[in-house]
Amino acid sequence: IKMVGDSRFPDVDTDGSETSEEMEIVVNVGGVRQVFYGDNLSQYPETRLAELVNCLSGGYDSIFSLCDDYDPGKREFYFDRDPDAFKCIIDVYYFGEIHMKKGICPICFKNEMEFWKVDLKFLDDCCKAHLSEKKEELEEIARRVQLILDDLGIDASESRWKRCQKCIWKFLEKPESSYPARVIAVLSFLFILISSVVMCVGTIPDLQVVDAEGNRMEHPTLDSIETACIGWFTMEYVLRLISSPNKLHFALSFMNIVDVLAILPFYVSLTLTHLGAKLMELSNVQQAVQALRIMRIARIFKLARHSSGLQTLTYALKRSFKELGLLLMYLAVGIFVFSALGYTMEQSHPETLFKSIPQSFWWAIITMTTVGYGDIYPKTTLGKLNAAISFLCGVIAIALPIHPIINNFVRYYNKQRVLETAAKHELELMELNSAEGKTTGSRSELEDLSREGKEGPFYSSRIKVSHSDTFIHLLSEEKHYRTRLQSCK
Repeated sequence: IKMVGDSRFPDVDTDGSETSEEMEIVVNVGGVRQVFYGDNLSQYPETRLAELVNCLSGGYDSIFSLCDDYDPGKREFYFDRDPDAFKCIIDVYYFGEIHMKKGICPICFKNEMEFWKVDLKFLDDCCKAHLSEKKEELEEIARRVQLILDDLGIDASESRWKRCQKCIWKFLEKPESSYPARVIAVLSFLFILISSVVMCVGTIPDLQVVDAEGNRMEHPTLDSIETACIGWFTMEYVLRLISSPNKLHFALSFMNIVDVLAILPFYVSLTLTHLGAKLMELSNVQQAVQALRIMRIARIFKLARHSSGLQTLTYALKRSFKELGLLLMYLAVGIFVFSALGYTMEQSHPETLFKSIPQSFWWAIITMTTVGYGDIYPKTTLGKLNAAISFLCGVIAIALPIHPIINNFVRYYNKQRVLETAAKHELELMELNSAEGKTTGSRSELEDLSREGKEGPFYSSRIKVSHSDTFIHLLSEEKHYRTRLQSCK
């Protein structure tokens, strides 16, 4: 690089004939040498490479504020950065956009772009989507670490009731927190199973008894077991509601609404049995009680609270609304077409079972879904041919959207396992660095665990923030840039 009036660097021209646009900028990034020209770099004057053009006039302080080292003899700027990411970033000077190479961590690439002072708007849309997905994963990991640290922390300034509330909440909501909490979770699971089995067994006529009016009712023993299960569910729900940090969010949560629907019919039936007879006829009371007993099937959904597989399935179905919509659309079109054709082909037969097109919908549904009850079937040759084509089309229509739905399930399940492992790994790194005395923990470091700005208790001083190569940036406001020798796991 030739600059005027700076004798500290050799071979510097003093006539000022070479302009900044004609200069050659030699850059060595992680052992990879690149040569740039000032006219290319001047397109984006705010970037770090463009600042190298005029940095020599400021002396060594200006130079080393931009690079890691400088060789006056070779006129080279040295940077201890990732060369693969750098090769992608310099595309902005030639093509006006940046594409992230496959295999590069998106978060590391974002940090490299920040180091080279290149705006993220130059990143291609496909790469931005990948970066957003990675940021969401890190936010989820930070949230999980935050929750674990919340459980470990004890704030001496809190009242005894607040501390008791947290203990109850952790005891009932987080089975992994302690051995007694796991025991309670297993008991709750067993009560759900027992209650569901009792509900089914109670409908067997041989196990029912006859009351004074001659009506069949559940066996008293089964009724007692049902009462005990409802008592457990009620106590569990009330304790969780009392200890909940956000009672409105708790009450409106889907799984907690399911819990209420599983408990409420018992008390409503009890109220109608003892008080309803005085207000209405006994037969009406019995019908109402029987209808409410059917609502007890809602308790089977309580199993989703203790099953990560059911939760994953629910999420996969929510993410697959588009595919499910396509499936229903295919079936709806096929049902309409084949039921109309079936009615047209079968109406001439004297013993036809196709009385109308709406009645033929039922035949088309059970045929395209390959159920085939046999209550309605074609009798003409053309009708049978139409039926054969309809169930073949039904198999194809059902099979097409299944693969994306399965992929959504597998992807989400694997992602949850990876996030859980990553959160545990981050905690292990915190404990390891704390044990070795490599970090100095403080309350402010741990309170910056989440960008959401949630207030947290004073955490245990045993756990410190990690500054390893797997450092989660959401765990601290401080910037940490990796070198080329470090990797993102």
